[in-house]
Amino acid sequence: MNSRPPKQSMSELKLRRLMEHNQRLREDLALNRIRVSVASADLIRYCKSTKDSLLPSVWGPVNKNEDPYAPPAQGCNCVVM
Repeated sequence: MNSRPPKQSMSELKLRRLMEHNQRLREDLALNRIRVSVASADLIRYCKSTKDSLLPSVWGPVNKNEDPYAPPAQGCNCVVM
């Protein structure tokens, strides 16, 4: 009649929480990591090689056909379903 699992003692609950925490720490330890210097060099390389149309002071004026933020040339190109 009693379908509930037996109550765990406080020490068993603490042990289970510590085991779960230990498992999460092991998973974090297994993650691949790179040095900050490598990550920052990659970020700088990406920023220097990728043109950003929102920074015309750095990349120069942007042609309207290349600017993804420019308003459409003809009409609103809206589609009503």
